[in-house]
Amino acid sequence: MLQQTPVVRVLPIWLEWMERWPTPKDLAAQPSGEAVRHWGRLGYPRRALRLHACATAITEEHGGEVPSDHATLLALPGIGEYTAAAVASFAFAGRHAVLDTNVRRVFARAVRAEEYPPTATSAVERRLAESLLPEVGAPTWGVAVMELGALVCTARAPRCADCPIADRCAWRLAGKPPHSGPARKGQTYEGTDRQCRGRLLAVLRKAHGPVPKEALDVVWDDAVQRERALDGLVADGLTEVLDDGTYRLPG
Repeated sequence: MLQQTPVVRVLPIWLEWMERWPTPKDLAAQPSGEAVRHWGRLGYPRRALRLHACATAITEEHGGEVPSDHATLLALPGIGEYTAAAVASFAFAGRHAVLDTNVRRVFARAVRAEEYPPTATSAVERRLAESLLPEVGAPTWGVAVMELGALVCTARAPRCADCPIADRCAWRLAGKPPHSGPARKGQTYEGTDRQCRGRLLAVLRKAHGPVPKEALDVVWDDAVQRERALDGLVADGLTEVLDDGTYRLPG
């Protein structure tokens, strides 16, 4: 849930999920469409399908217990490098480098004297992160660096005066050279296919049953974009078309 989404938006949804489905087995027992329904407006709803598939695999292959081994976690549906490292480290006290956007930015500035890290995580970054891991207390270290990036070494307005490592930050000591890579562009949302998909899904989430096509047509004026977005939802497994032409969340 936290991938590409801030904590303030995730927390109420996460609390509701934990009350509804406290174990992987509880989630796996429900249709995948229920995961999509209760994903709410977090965005990137395919993550809900992957989480449901992961819960199913944990239930069927691991007796309902989340694996502690990093490699086993990576083999689960929808679990990538970041999530596997985070779970193995924070839940099971493993020694793994957890690289999210905040951590990557701290390392770029403090060690490499760069204002921002590359767009995609590089092998150089992974080696650097692993080399900085302490032998003892790696999970605490990981959380500390995350918090440093989230609260102090922020993207647009870093609070260098409050930074506990300001006296050794390579970027600050170099005079804070500006980013020299490609221009960083903020993500747009208004008028995009993502926004259209979100409105279509909102209708399906509220319906608790099949929805006629007419009920979906009224939520977006651009018919071409609307049909494209609807086709995308079907292709992604987020929506099903029934024989009578109505639509519903996956069963």
